[in-house]
Amino acid sequence: MIIEQQVALQNSNSFGIMARAQRLVRLHEAADVTALLAHLRSSGAPPNKPFILGGGSNIVLTGDVKPLVVKVELKGRRLVEETPKAWVVEAAAGENWHDLVTWTLHNGYPGLENLALIPGSVGASPVQNIGAYGVELQDRFDSLDAVDLQTGQFFTLTAAQCAFGYRDSVFKHTSVANLGNATSSSGSGFGLAGRALILAVRFALPKPWKPVLGYADLEKKQLQSQTTSPTAWQIYQWVCEIRRAKLPDPALLGNAGSFFKNPTVTPEQCADIIAREPKVVHYPMLNGSVKLAAGWLIDACGWRGKSVGNAGVYEKQALVLVNRGGPADPVTGGEVMTLAKAIQTSVYERFGIMLEHEPVVI
Repeated sequence: MIIEQQVALQNSNSFGIMARAQRLVRLHEAADVTALLAHLRSSGAPPNKPFILGGGSNIVLTGDVKPLVVKVELKGRRLVEETPKAWVVEAAAGENWHDLVTWTLHNGYPGLENLALIPGSVGASPVQNIGAYGVELQDRFDSLDAVDLQTGQFFTLTAAQCAFGYRDSVFKHTSVANLGNATSSSGSGFGLAGRALILAVRFALPKPWKPVLGYADLEKKQLQSQTTSPTAWQIYQWVCEIRRAKLPDPALLGNAGSFFKNPTVTPEQCADIIAREPKVVHYPMLNGSVKLAAGWLIDACGWRGKSVGNAGVYEKQALVLVNRGGPADPVTGGEVMTLAKAIQTSVYERFGIMLEHEPVVI
């Protein structure tokens, strides 16, 4: 295993923020994982946990990264089994998420089409419990394999043990109530933030397949196509078209996707906001709460197209913050977070709601 020194991370984060990893290791195969565990044991108890880096699509780097950066580049995709109820497919953590979605459809395993074109890696998908257009990862999740970087023990987690929530999971917390029967010390009640290295993820794609078309943008596409029974491939294409029309390509304009979570409020809170702002975009939830569109709240506060330094709010979607700097003068993490905090203040002062950011701030 080679530990690289002073590695530039500008091309390893979708925002294009200029920062360096003081030390970085790349995991390409199982032997690299074994070597990493041996290195961590031999180096004793470090003051900082390793920082696990996947596709870099959900992070904001506010400076050089001092902990050891573990770059996950494990590859592989396969059909594990086919049952009367589902196709179970597995992908290594370093696989590109969108490429996996495309591969499943090409091989006749529908179910992930609503999650097309979400940037990032397979290994990061359960951490964030990614979701779009009526489908969340937890709806298609089967299990995952990981290793405990503190103990060196390998283990498997089910959906219940991952404690999925809205853009949330056990991997984002340092302590949880219980992880059930995970086959490592991770099952004793510890959280897994910075501790679990996800190696592979399995998805159960249900039979018979049913389209998920509950979002207005998809219903509009269906109406335009005059299709009463769209295929999974058609939905995949619609989702790609919608996302490309609304969201910037990180390869062309640096960003971390949706920067803020859609907040949930009580029906009473929602009614109060509607009384003041009748056009507020809101969605009743099954649990009785109401989800508000964070992009609408930000837009209502006048932030669309505004900038702080080289950090800006995307003109086509106020939920997205972008890098307006050039290759030699990119946005800094400080500028991004200054803009984010200003937006949070505006929304709180107008609506009484404190928005939460989605990306991990390093």
